Amino acid sequence: MGQAAEPSLREVAEPTGRFIGTAVNDGLLSNGTYSGIVGTEFDSVTAENAMKWEAVEPQRGQFNWAGGDRLVQFAQQNDQLVYGHTLVWHSQMPGWLQNGSFSAAELRTIMTDHVTTQVARYKGRVQRWDVVNEAFNEDGSFRQSKFYQQLGSSYIADAFRAARAADPNAKLFINDYNTELDNAKSDGLYRLVGDLLAQGVPIDGVGFQNHLIVGQVNGPAIRQNLQRFADLGLEVAVTELDIRMQMPADSSKLQQQARDYRAVADACLAVSRCSGITVWGVSDRDSWVPDVFEGQGAACPWDENYRPKPAYDALRDAFVAAGGGDPGDPGDPDPPTGDCSAVFTVSNRWATGSVVSVTIRTGQALNGWNVRFGLPAGVSLANGWNGSFSQSGGTVTVTNAAYNGTVPAGGTISFGFQTSGGAAQDGTRVSLGGRECAAG
Repeated sequence: MGQAAEPSLREVAEPTGRFIGTAVNDGLLSNGTYSGIVGTEFDSVTAENAMKWEAVEPQRGQFNWAGGDRLVQFAQQNDQLVYGHTLVWHSQMPGWLQNGSFSAAELRTIMTDHVTTQVARYKGRVQRWDVVNEAFNEDGSFRQSKFYQQLGSSYIADAFRAARAADPNAKLFINDYNTELDNAKSDGLYRLVGDLLAQGVPIDGVGFQNHLIVGQVNGPAIRQNLQRFADLGLEVAVTELDIRMQMPADSSKLQQQARDYRAVADACLAVSRCSGITVWGVSDRDSWVPDVFEGQGAACPWDENYRPKPAYDALRDAFVAAGGGDPGDPGDPDPPTGDCSAVFTVSNRWATGSVVSVTIRTGQALNGWNVRFGLPAGVSLANGWNGSFSQSGGTVTVTNAAYNGTVPAGGTISFGFQTSGGAAQDGTRVSLGGRECAAG
């Protein structure tokens, strides 16, 4: 018999309840090697350029959906989430907008019309949007973009409101770079997010790009800063991860890069509200880094020949470690129990089986969920309802059905199942998204 293939990134990420994504280059989807990796390894895709303003609305009021539609169709064919990038940004604007002269009222209308049209186009098919991208300077002040200069910071709230009206179920993010640590820029972002929440602006999450440098990655500090934003009640995500090095690459640099990728992944996986990680590109062959940072490169998990690098193995190992054990194990750092509570009730039992009902209350809104729990030795899952069930050894994994994946903050998840070979145990501990729930 041949050796079994190693599980993909998406297979090892799934039990943790996190997504693992990549930025997709529209021009490479016809490359079978490239599209094969994207479809097999990732369960979330972000448009690298195809959904940016200059691509989508090259002339005022004239929209080109070809690239965005290709990505969404690819995602649907490969059972993937779509992360929309990006609606309002100072860069990659079409010339008519960049160089046009508009009154403040007209510019505000142009912006909200664009947001409304694009989000409505993909309503129900794009799960997360970077609504506003890179709104800050390094000192934490607002970037002097065209929008800020004419509209002030109110353009941010208006963009979020327009996006929410166009798709009430999409999760709406603000995204930036050099904010992964607690510094002046992330402090500015933190103040803004707090203000938006206080105003009732519909913001669901904060994206941290993480364009990093080999040997300069502080995993514990990244975790601490992610937790700071998560404590506001928001989803956080690593949105554009790559870790570049001075060329040429060598074994020592590649091993350090792997440790750095592992540090970032571990940081996300240790924060219960960190919903996933997107790497910014698949292969060093296609990376944006060498064109922007002279003499630097090799920033991606695959090399120029689409071979996985040590960084790929490090990502996979991080997810395996996070999803491979009992979430309540003492070796698991700081397992939070405040985000969910669970009631696991054996409603009927007999010598060779039982019927169980499970109700979980979640503290955060969910768009898709993943629940795990254990059964006693020799007890098997016979059938279940209100979810999709699988069992590996003594561990049962339940994911949402098509009709019950969206759960509001404070809402409940309910499902049931029957066992054979023996009975389940009342009060069995349950994890949601890889993190243990409190007994409810």
